[in-house]
Amino acid sequence: MSWLVPLIVLVPLLGAAITLTAARRQRLQIILASVTMILALAISIALVLVVHQSGEVLVMQVGGWGAPFGISLVVDRLSALLVLVTSIVLIAVMAFSIGQGAADGDEETPVSIFYPTYLVLAAGVYNAFIAGDLFNLYVGFEILLVASFVLITLGGTASRIRAGVTYVVVSLVSSFLFLASIAMVYAAVGTVNMAEISIRMPEVAENVQLLIHLMLLVAFGIKAALFPLSFWLPDSYPSAPAPVTAVFAGLLTKVGVYAILRTESLIFASNDISILLIVVAMLTMVIGILGAVAQASIRRMLSFTLVSHIGYMIFGIALGTEAGWAATVYYILHHILVQTALFLVTGLIERVAGTSSLTHLGGMLKRAPFVAVLFFVPLLNLGGIPPFSGFLGKLMLFVAGAEGTTLDLPQYLVWIAIGVGALTSLLTLYALIRVWNLGFWRGQNEVEEFDSQLTRHLELTPEADVITEQKTNSTIMNIATASMVTITVLMTVFAGPIFEIADAASENLMVPEQYINSVDGEEGIKP
Repeated sequence: MSWLVPLIVLVPLLGAAITLTAARRQRLQIILASVTMILALAISIALVLVVHQSGEVLVMQVGGWGAPFGISLVVDRLSALLVLVTSIVLIAVMAFSIGQGAADGDEETPVSIFYPTYLVLAAGVYNAFIAGDLFNLYVGFEILLVASFVLITLGGTASRIRAGVTYVVVSLVSSFLFLASIAMVYAAVGTVNMAEISIRMPEVAENVQLLIHLMLLVAFGIKAALFPLSFWLPDSYPSAPAPVTAVFAGLLTKVGVYAILRTESLIFASNDISILLIVVAMLTMVIGILGAVAQASIRRMLSFTLVSHIGYMIFGIALGTEAGWAATVYYILHHILVQTALFLVTGLIERVAGTSSLTHLGGMLKRAPFVAVLFFVPLLNLGGIPPFSGFLGKLMLFVAGAEGTTLDLPQYLVWIAIGVGALTSLLTLYALIRVWNLGFWRGQNEVEEFDSQLTRHLELTPEADVITEQKTNSTIMNIATASMVTITVLMTVFAGPIFEIADAASENLMVPEQYINSVDGEEGIKP
C-alpha cells in the first residue's frame, strides 16, 4: 500500500493545476477543488486504516532511489493521524468558503485565486507531515509560505498587506535558520534523511549536537509560535478572511509542533533539552493567555489563546515519556479541530453583527441563537470544562507529568508546569466567558450604556472599534461550522479509541527502530 503515500501530496498539487485552468469558470473550479479534497480525505482514511491495523510504517522512496540519495516519504501512525485531521479541517473550511463566496459574490475570497492556492497549501501541509528527510520538510514549509502569503493578502487591503509582509519576513527568517541547520546537519553526519541522522547523530560531539538542536528548535519554534517567537501571530492571522484565518489557526502552527515532536523523538533522543522546553512551554502558556484576556477583538483573543495552548503541547513533548507524548498527540488533534471551529464561528458572528469587537457586540443570543450554540460548545471545550476533549487532553498531560519522567527534568519543575497549565486553563475560560457575557448575554440596547473599567480598558486595544457591513450567513456556512463543532464533540465521544491510536503513535515514537528499519529497506543504513 506504499503507493498511497505520494498520492496525498500529488492529488492536491494536480488538483491545483487543473483548478487553475478553470479560472474563468467559477462553478467548475469549485467542483474540481471539492472533488480534489474529497479524494484527499479518502486517501487519508485509507492511510490511517492501513497503518493502524497493520502496525506498519509505509515508506515510498521517490524514483526508486533509497536513502541517502533518494527522497523518503514516510507515514507512521502520527503522520497518518495528522493527515486525516488536516483533510477534515480543509474540507470544512472549503465548504465555509464556498458558502461565503455564494453569499458575497466572492469579494473576500476570489475563486480564481483562492482555490488553487488553497490546494497548494494543502499539499504543503501534507508534505510536511510525511517528509522523511529534513530538506523535504523544508520544501513543505516553503510551499506553505508561498501559499500562505497569497491567502493572507486576499482582497489587497492595507491591513492585510501589512500583515502579509510581517508574516513573510518572519517566515523567511525561520526558513533561513532551518536551511542553515540542514547544512550543519549534513556537514556533521553526511545526510539529511531523518532515519539516518538518528543513527549517526549520537556520534557527533555533544556541543555540536546541542548547537544544531537549538537552531532547529528556533526555526520550528517560529513556525509553532513559541514564546518569545510568537509576536507575529496575533497581528497576522486576524487580518485575513475568515476561512483563511480558520485554516491557519487550526493547522499551520501544528506543523511546527509536529516538526519539534518528530525531531525530539527521532533525531535528538540522546541530546536532552527538556528543562529548556518546559520553561518555554510555561512562558508560552502564561504570556499567550495574558495577551488574550487583554483583547477586545474576538479574533485577536483567539489568536492569543492559540499561542498559549501551544504551550501545553510543548509541555507534553518536554516530558519525554510515552504517556506525555500520547497526551500531546491527542491534544494536537483536539486543538486543531476546536481552534478551527472557533474561528469559523467568529466568522459567522462578524457577518451577523458587523463586528467581532466586544466594545460594540451584544445581543447575539437573541439575534442568532444558532450561532450562539455553535460558539458555546467549543468555548467550553477550549476552556477545559468536563467532559469535553479539552479537559481530557489537559488531564492526560497533567497525569503524565505527575507520573514522572526519565529525563533530567526536576519533578518540582513539572509540578510548577502543571500549576501553570491549570491557571492557563482557568484564564482561557475567563477570556471566553467574557466574550459570552459581553457579546451574547447582554442585550444590544445595553452596549452604548454599558460603562465599566473593563470596557474602558478594552476601548484602548487593537481593533476595538472595527465595524463592517452586516451580512447574511448562508446555509452552507452554517452547515460547515456546525459540522466542525460536531466533530469537536466526537473527539470526546470517541476519546477512548482516539487515545488508543494516539498511544500507539507515541509507542512508535518512543521506539523508533521500526521507523528507521522501514526507511532502511534491504540496503541497510550505515552509521
